[in-house]
Amino acid sequence: MPTLRVGNAPCSWGTLEFEEAKGKQIEFGRMLDELVETGYTGTELGDWGYMPTDPAALTAELKKRSLVMLGAFVPVALKYRACHEPGITNAVKTARLLAAVATDPKPYLVLADNNGSDAQRTRHAGRVTPDMSLTVDEWKVFADGANNVAHAVLHETGLRTVFHHHCAGYVETPQEIERLLESTDPDLLGLVFDTGHYSYGSGGADVVEGLEQFKDRIWYIHFKDCQPEVAKQARADGWDYFEALRHGVFCELGKGCVDFPAVLRWLKAAGYDGYTLVEQDILPGMGAPKESARRNREYLRSIESNYA
Repeated sequence: MPTLRVGNAPCSWGTLEFEEAKGKQIEFGRMLDELVETGYTGTELGDWGYMPTDPAALTAELKKRSLVMLGAFVPVALKYRACHEPGITNAVKTARLLAAVATDPKPYLVLADNNGSDAQRTRHAGRVTPDMSLTVDEWKVFADGANNVAHAVLHETGLRTVFHHHCAGYVETPQEIERLLESTDPDLLGLVFDTGHYSYGSGGADVVEGLEQFKDRIWYIHFKDCQPEVAKQARADGWDYFEALRHGVFCELGKGCVDFPAVLRWLKAAGYDGYTLVEQDILPGMGAPKESARRNREYLRSIESNYA
């Protein structure tokens, strides 16, 4: 009987990569302790410097909690060719740390656009129209950058790279995900499918249909829910991405519109046996992260028979 392996991430404790979202952070030791206490066995790295960057120190922190390192989120403004080389340097630096602490399964370098940095895309997150997308030439630059990051990470560290589609970035809608995957090397770059970002970025499309559409490139899964009434109000009132976050567009699992029992059934049918990572993006100071993490894990246990 397959076992659902579940991790969680620093973003669920308010540690987000956006400058707009910086605030008083919960220190990493407490975050990891609470992550384990609430029933998770894997984590991601979080922002560079949030956890120890010395491999021996990081290994010790993971080992004493019996945690698996699953990946690290690295944003790169891939639209701009001038950002590619520094992006590669940062990705390889991060991947070297991941490789040094890797166990089983090996972690992924989670590549993304520099989400939240483009005013138009941030302002229209959740309601992007085709005219806001990249041009043909910009797609070429973007895809070249993604391929080059993935190649460098694989060559230097042996780790694989997955791309994270994400609201407030240039790969948000199903059409943009499709365009990126068509334009990149399937041997180099996979997809981390994020259920909440897919739901919000697609305008509420069926998540299982998205999983099926992109199944050949999905290497990793992020579990996030999307509150449909908040999403509806965000679109009606013209909220930007951060305002939608503040209003809880990404709610606790089982309290939004993502059909997680159906997602688990799809994962079973697809033979997915990797980790699933719970992410509930919150801004610093919002809510009670430990209790939300506990409820999210309890919810997944309540529906786990769909994966068995």
